Amino acid sequence: MKYKWILFDADETIFHFDNFAGLKNMFSRYEVNFSQSDFDEYQSVNKPLWVEYQNGQITAEQLQTRRFKQWSEKLGVSAKELNSQFLDSMAEICQPLPGALELVTYLHQNNIKMGIITNGFAQLQTIRLERTGFKLYFSPVVISELVGVAKPHTLIFQHALEQMTNKGTEVPDKNQVLMVGDTLESDILGGNNFGFDTCWLNHHNKAHPTEITPTYQVSTLHDLLTWLKA
Repeated sequence: MKYKWILFDADETIFHFDNFAGLKNMFSRYEVNFSQSDFDEYQSVNKPLWVEYQNGQITAEQLQTRRFKQWSEKLGVSAKELNSQFLDSMAEICQPLPGALELVTYLHQNNIKMGIITNGFAQLQTIRLERTGFKLYFSPVVISELVGVAKPHTLIFQHALEQMTNKGTEVPDKNQVLMVGDTLESDILGGNNFGFDTCWLNHHNKAHPTEITPTYQVSTLHDLLTWLKA
């Protein structure tokens, strides 16, 4: 196999990330029947905040609190506390994506090193890696909140490369590293700019804009495993 390292995004790449289900679960504690229209309203705030975060315009803490500002005012609970409860809720319902276990098991058995680079938050990443039994497969786990910059910024990829170097005796050859993720604007653009080959996990067979071109493209983790075996 060409690649000695494969780096993965976390949300919707290794783990299913059902925002709506997590929010419904969390708000049920407050006897709130969180509806689709509530979710649409939440996303109208949440999505632009994620763009600002990826662009380095706001911090992780600002994203986490601003997205719950309206609900904080409605419920009389701090936005920071609501965010913490939401991340706990997401950890409770977290499941690996279909094919994830087979993929990481195969790579592990074939001595391919694996890491994670995620723009998600530390509170969720650590818990779900432990609960799903995936913790032993991934090192390093690079979390933007802790590094201080988010994908697609090259500094988070540089940080990952330094951590990868600490796992061995030499700096990994960038040509032997593959970055896998579901988001063109962060995973693929960031990997491309840093000099890694990239694989876009295109769940919904979307057309990609010409300015961001992955090295490879697959629809499922099963497809990725089949391709890597070949």
